[in-house]
Amino acid sequence: MSFLPLQNDTFLRACLGQATDYTPLWMMRQAGRYLPEYRATRAKAGSFMGLATNVDFATEVTLQPLERYPLDAAILFSDILTVPDAMGLGLHFVEGEGPRFERTAGDEAAIAALAVPDMARLGYVFDAVTSIRRALGGRVPLIGFSGSPWTLGCYMVEGGGSADYRKVKSLMYARPDLMHRLLTVNADAVATYLNAQIDAGAQAVMVFDSWGGVLAHSHFQDFSLAYTARVLAQLKRQGADGQVVPRIVFTKGAGLWLQEMAELDCDVLGVDWTVSLRQAREWVGARNGRAGKALQGNLDPCVLFAPPAVIESEVQRVLDDFGAPHMQQGCAGPTHIFNLGHGISQFTPPENVAHFVDAVHRLSRQMRNATAVG
Repeated sequence: MSFLPLQNDTFLRACLGQATDYTPLWMMRQAGRYLPEYRATRAKAGSFMGLATNVDFATEVTLQPLERYPLDAAILFSDILTVPDAMGLGLHFVEGEGPRFERTAGDEAAIAALAVPDMARLGYVFDAVTSIRRALGGRVPLIGFSGSPWTLGCYMVEGGGSADYRKVKSLMYARPDLMHRLLTVNADAVATYLNAQIDAGAQAVMVFDSWGGVLAHSHFQDFSLAYTARVLAQLKRQGADGQVVPRIVFTKGAGLWLQEMAELDCDVLGVDWTVSLRQAREWVGARNGRAGKALQGNLDPCVLFAPPAVIESEVQRVLDDFGAPHMQQGCAGPTHIFNLGHGISQFTPPENVAHFVDAVHRLSRQMRNATAVG
């Protein structure tokens, strides 16, 4: 499989700890409901799944934000729950309620029946990856992704989103053996799924552990972290073009566990807005022979509702919090990928996103220029 040469590799270089001319930027949920063109395409598709399972529509909406903003990466338009859908749980979306499953995996019989799905059932995802990569024409890299084993497990047991995670936590405490069985299948399925995305053309992959932060301290390591590690251990290191494929892990609400997460076999750790980047940089940096992690994040998405001057000052605050950028060519160092601390709100004014992207690129260049002169 051949693709056009990459024109902007700033994001990939930052993922791998290499010095960059500015801080690269992309946004979680950057192709989404805050854009009127996305809403128009979704209306044509008729439903979210109609959009996600149609290669042309998925390609179109993935590229829409790049037509507006000089972002440094594209992310596949899909959903974190495609894997359990392929397991036969029947994913659908209810207006105003989000994703729901027709069937749950909350008892012994249902969990015993789980297996890594036939990846042919997810062919529409891999076809979209290849289509998007070709449509990008080398403009920026393409990120593939999946939900984490724990996060998928939450949805599979609960049947959808949850306010208290009562069902999944009840299962975890009462029958940890069943929870471990479910998470093992999920981890192996996620690894197979991400490897297929890599084969289809994804240039980086990300594991979204959206609900890892709801676990008690004594259980995060056993029920979330261990299974994210199982996924990472199985991932391919090179993509369809022979280039290194960086691995990103984002656990919302995981600031407490960053030191443990620093041991994960990944290149980048994403953090939400509750985390000090300065502290995180100290915790996940290179030490004792261990390679350090790049950091991704972590502006509060609600900042994008503020006036442009406030957006700019908050961007500067995040850049200052991370600290002096790595500028030494030819060796790895502490690097930062600018992002929001979670997904962009559907109510965000698109013009404020333009101010945000401009501020990140402009101010991060200024910091490097000032450091070089100093």
